[in-house]
Amino acid sequence: MLDVAEEKLALKETDPEVFQLIEKEEVYQRESIRLIPSENYVSRAVLEASGSVLTNKYSEGYPGQRYYEGQRYIDQLESIVQERAKALFGVEHANVQPYSGSPANLAVYYALLEPGDKIMGMSLPDGGHLTHGWKVNFSARFYTAVQYGVDPKTHLVDYDQVRDLARAERPKIIVAGATAYPRRFDFKTLGEIAREVDAYFLADISHIAGLIVAGAHPDPAPHADVISTTTHKTLRGPRGAMILCREEHAKAIDRAVFPALQGGPHNHTTAAIGVALQEASTDAFRVYGQQVVSNAKALAGELLERGFRLVSGGTDNHLILIDLTDKGVFGKKAAKALDRAGIVCNYNAIPNDPRKPFSPSGIRIGTPAVTSRGMGEAEMRQIAGWMDRVVGAPEDEEQVERVRSEVQEFCAAFPVPGIPQ
Repeated sequence: MLDVAEEKLALKETDPEVFQLIEKEEVYQRESIRLIPSENYVSRAVLEASGSVLTNKYSEGYPGQRYYEGQRYIDQLESIVQERAKALFGVEHANVQPYSGSPANLAVYYALLEPGDKIMGMSLPDGGHLTHGWKVNFSARFYTAVQYGVDPKTHLVDYDQVRDLARAERPKIIVAGATAYPRRFDFKTLGEIAREVDAYFLADISHIAGLIVAGAHPDPAPHADVISTTTHKTLRGPRGAMILCREEHAKAIDRAVFPALQGGPHNHTTAAIGVALQEASTDAFRVYGQQVVSNAKALAGELLERGFRLVSGGTDNHLILIDLTDKGVFGKKAAKALDRAGIVCNYNAIPNDPRKPFSPSGIRIGTPAVTSRGMGEAEMRQIAGWMDRVVGAPEDEEQVERVRSEVQEFCAAFPVPGIPQ
């Protein structure tokens, strides 16, 4: 295995253009406060596995049932990762081959549904994901989609409304999960609703997987037929996905992933997922997951004190959705000004947003990445102060530059996991 210096030397000599861009991205990630809730930092061990010689392998099939020879070590590796996933999440079966979260959800639908069957998921404008039946996605084109949302006043999921909708629509599958919902999901109630209408229950935990294994969010495993998740975000792994399920669905899920929807797995990603799962099984990770939530609550509280309006009034997880209407600035303008100041977030629609998705009323922030750097509640106060200064005057470039300078100095005290300083 090449050490870090040797790896960089080889890339620099072979392709200096790509090398320079990677170097610039490393500096950007070191010197910025990354608040996008779906981003994180992986360990050096995860990076090493992801960049290993396993990328040279082609391995269609599953352990013991491959269509290529030379799989003696790949079979061992994938079996280990499967077992780690099953143990960590308390499930009967794990498929660790999906390339990302969207294909994983497609595989679940392919395995359990027929074209035209009804999907019931959380609507995108209320915080749900495209693959949960939103109109521009494959999930609404090949299946019949109905959507539940949040209460227009509290911005919380109304489970009575979900139950009424399920009884009226009789979906074949009910999906829980979100990309912009700052509160906990009641998986127990959703599972009961699904059973009442004879539907499957899919829990998409892509954003909160790390919080679940850390005990910082309720666990869907006792209630869901199938669980899908990406392996980055709060889980701090590579860009990949997993499908976890009861044994009765194992064959259908595996056949949906391969051969129905994918070819050979990305073995280097599988290895990196395995490393991340091993890290997630430690006491240190459980402390990390709890701190992610503590930091999010602290940051939300600081923002409220500074007059920011938060969707649902706060957060129970890693994510905060901010309505900037009262600040007199659109989300896109605020996000771009914050980025110039070294604070990275994304502009995002809010429930019942009167503006278009490409220029919405809100921004979305989260605490997984800053927590990975060792920041705590005290640092959240500082971050909230900088956000207030920038959002309050997004066109004041002198102010933005002053904040940028302060952010760079601040970040130097918090080493970035996986990236040499």
